[in-house]
Amino acid sequence: MNSIDLIILNFKEIRRRSINLWTSIPKEKLLWKPDNEAMNCLEMIRHVLESEHYYHLAIQNRGSLSNFNSPFENRNFTTVNAELEFAEPYRNQFMDTIKKYSQEDLEKIMIDRSDSGYIRNLGDMLLRVAYHESVHTGQLLDYLRTAGVPRIRIWD
Repeated sequence: MNSIDLIILNFKEIRRRSINLWTSIPKEKLLWKPDNEAMNCLEMIRHVLESEHYYHLAIQNRGSLSNFNSPFENRNFTTVNAELEFAEPYRNQFMDTIKKYSQEDLEKIMIDRSDSGYIRNLGDMLLRVAYHESVHTGQLLDYLRTAGVPRIRIWD
């Protein structure tokens, strides 16, 4: 397996586990949040999906976007499956973009996110994108624990 294949596998495994968790959240708990300043469960799922689209565009731009018109904005929150269905074409485009990169690209292409405090190579940036989703998966597991909801086992 080459580096690109491993990165794609990592993205797929993270998303598979996320979907297992997201679809296990009882409907009556989708709007639950631990405090008034936190995102609720469905907002966090949307945040992950929307952020991935933003990161894809930022990677293509080789840096942060000065203007981001999100296709997710102004959409009503309904169900996890509706969120996943809407995000699927953006996800597929992102995965197709990653598949076009070479090992050399992972090392040589720089992504300038100075506004967020870093400039990193493409390989590092792709791992950061995957890590972002992983962190929110952990947050949602904690949300469910705090709300007294049984949690599925994501470590299969």
